[in-house]
Amino acid sequence: MGIPTLHESQAKAIELPGRKLSWLVGNEQLQAANCSVCIIQIPPGEKARPAHSHPQGEEVVYILSGRGRALVAGEVAPVRKGSIVVFPKAAVHMLHNTGKVEMKAICFFAPATSLENYQMFDEIDFPEVSGSE
Repeated sequence: MGIPTLHESQAKAIELPGRKLSWLVGNEQLQAANCSVCIIQIPPGEKARPAHSHPQGEEVVYILSGRGRALVAGEVAPVRKGSIVVFPKAAVHMLHNTGKVEMKAICFFAPATSLENYQMFDEIDFPEVSGSE
């Protein structure tokens, strides 16, 4: 039977607006009954668009590299390498890389999800900011 393993380099990257997404758990190679996991890579200055929610579950994001900000249910918080953010069930959210290097994050979903289960909100964006962040 073997131990179910996958290296992130083996996961197919999907090009989405403002990011690359690679499913690590919940793809054709590796499955789990109650969760899914992906890696996202956001280039400098980009936003992981569109803002979206997960009506059936929650998402936990851990920032592996880079810095920026997270929008969750209309509130904005700074994030950087080592930050963890909880996106509650059905909360509209988005990440923005405000740094000079790629932001890389691992995203955990419970229950398991896929892009087909995202609810998109094209009209929602980060509020305008005056001065420095």
